[in-house]
Amino acid sequence: MSEADAANELMRLARQIAYHNRRYHAEDAPEISDAEYDALVRRNAELEAAFPHLVRADSPSRAVGHEVSASPLRKVAHEVRMMSLDNAFTDEEVEEFVARVRRFLALPADAPVAMTAEDKIDGLSCSLRYENGKLVRAATRGDGQVGEDVTANVAHISDIPQELDTDSPPAVFEIRGEVFMAKADFLALNAAQEEKGDKVFANPRNAAAGSLRQKDASVTASRPLRFWAHGWGAASEVPAATQWDMMQQIAAWGVPVSPLLTRCEVVAQMLAHYRSIQAQRAVLPYDIDGVVYKVDSLEWQRRLGFVAKAPRWGMAHKFPAERAETTLEAIDIQVGRTGKLTPVGRLAPVLVGGVTVTNVTLHNRDEIGRLGVRVGDRVVLQRAGDVIPQVVENLTREDERPAYVFPDHCPECGSEAVAEEGEVDVRCTGGLVCPAQRTERLKHFVSRAALDIEGLGEKTIAEFFALGWLESPADIFRLRKRRDDIVGREGWKDKSVDNLLAAIEAKRQPDAARLLFGLGIRHVGAVTARDLLKRFVTLPALRAVAERAHGGDEEAKAELLGIDGVGPVVVEALGGFFHEAHNTAVWDDLLSEVSPPDFIVATRASAVAGKTVVFTGKLETMSRDEAKAQAEALGARAAGSVSPKTDLVVAGPGAGSKLKKAAELGIEVIDEVAWAEIFKAAG
Repeated sequence: MSEADAANELMRLARQIAYHNRRYHAEDAPEISDAEYDALVRRNAELEAAFPHLVRADSPSRAVGHEVSASPLRKVAHEVRMMSLDNAFTDEEVEEFVARVRRFLALPADAPVAMTAEDKIDGLSCSLRYENGKLVRAATRGDGQVGEDVTANVAHISDIPQELDTDSPPAVFEIRGEVFMAKADFLALNAAQEEKGDKVFANPRNAAAGSLRQKDASVTASRPLRFWAHGWGAASEVPAATQWDMMQQIAAWGVPVSPLLTRCEVVAQMLAHYRSIQAQRAVLPYDIDGVVYKVDSLEWQRRLGFVAKAPRWGMAHKFPAERAETTLEAIDIQVGRTGKLTPVGRLAPVLVGGVTVTNVTLHNRDEIGRLGVRVGDRVVLQRAGDVIPQVVENLTREDERPAYVFPDHCPECGSEAVAEEGEVDVRCTGGLVCPAQRTERLKHFVSRAALDIEGLGEKTIAEFFALGWLESPADIFRLRKRRDDIVGREGWKDKSVDNLLAAIEAKRQPDAARLLFGLGIRHVGAVTARDLLKRFVTLPALRAVAERAHGGDEEAKAELLGIDGVGPVVVEALGGFFHEAHNTAVWDDLLSEVSPPDFIVATRASAVAGKTVVFTGKLETMSRDEAKAQAEALGARAAGSVSPKTDLVVAGPGAGSKLKKAAELGIEVIDEVAWAEIFKAAG
């Protein structure tokens, strides 16, 4: 592999892993299995080992968990960082882990290295800070340095004592462990949620995380959460010399620890305990995904220390995914908010990893082709990491039956369903007229970056859509005719209704670029919308060129491609949007209600007029949107990435790969203060 290929793959992996970290840690909504995530992390580690000089500032190997900036809970800084663990997947990797410990400590090859071994609970990491024996604070792991304050919430977890059971407690002692939910409690909770029409959880880990990370502690109180300790953080004193003895001490203080915790003298005992726990996995009352080994001697732990995000003295030995056979009884197509057609397999119910599975995503058209699955096939199912079921093998693909035919029209609205060049996902082209996409598109249309209609939030859109009052963006501007119907509904009084209608009326002459962005045309973001309108000034002029380009007019296509930031993908997306009659009907209807003025960007004379500017790092005096607006006001273009076409980089704290790229290309870099001076000096 060349350095360029390695750098590109490391960039892609950093983005992928960061995205899945956010979905798992911050949003409690994982999209891939633990095994798939682990594979991404391992690939990243392999590339970094082969190309150490290409390790990125935002490398996943340096990150723990995910930041909690979007959380409604108060942030809490950890006195001692909450680390994660490196993973092992084979016996050989465990043997190498022990060998590394020996080498680091300069021990003889046959010297015993005692380890503790315990089942790895699949829950949410939590730190409990006791001062003079009394619980004063509880916090989630977050990104390892800053977590969320859940003190009020853990008060409702019976496993967590408010006061340690001892007459001579340490002045400070942070007990760390996992908040989790037993399998039976999880199934009962989901049944109750489904009966009430509320959200059901994907697995016990998500249920535990969602229950603990509540702004309203009474919600946590209603959920059956448990806690087991597996270690500690900040401590004014550590009253034992080994991991084993410390865990016994924590248990004596009244905090539960795993009943499967044991002490091993040699690798053979560690692996035997791993297999013993693995054999019990399906019948254990809680979910686990491996076994954790820790060097027993605390003095050795101190000497071994840490690497970027994990201790050298600990390792998680992960279990392989559990599998089972079942029959694929049907394939349904679900349409997501972006129009993606996702095939979902309906299964004969089967127990996998202690959970009954009846549905499985088949991901996309290509995955169906790869597996060769058809209705009636016997398939091997896997719940990798006990999160998302997946089909890993088709046992009857050689049987003579017709292949499954993936739909070429949306099952919800009948619009064409196509895959763009280079993409595997098939998407509905119906856009705003597709009922599966409509409410999400409406939410986007009124969002802050689009029309920014205050008072028309997600709940209101869902309510009015269900009533048949909102089916397209134009209907928003006809709500004034329903004033009397709205008044008196729950939460709506005269003043609140009048405020909403006034906010809507204020957008009768919207910014044309915001309106275009608000329509949610694929690949047409806020910046691209502005770039397009800078060139064509009016929406009808843009539509005319896009339609000609879609019809094969090379001159029109060249005119669009001549706009900086507009490529073939954007041209195809625009043409495809206007090619669909449903979309043009929505477009015409909307423009019968609103009158966007010509899009003319008034710029100020400045030193950066006509230049391309990239903002990177944390901006401390303004938002990223404001910075981009300032650039445009100065006649500059705000780009999202550094390239040879970039003229200036404005870097704030935490700037990483973009700053490095700018240095490599010899691009001028200034700080936020210098940018403010440029903006101030502009005429």
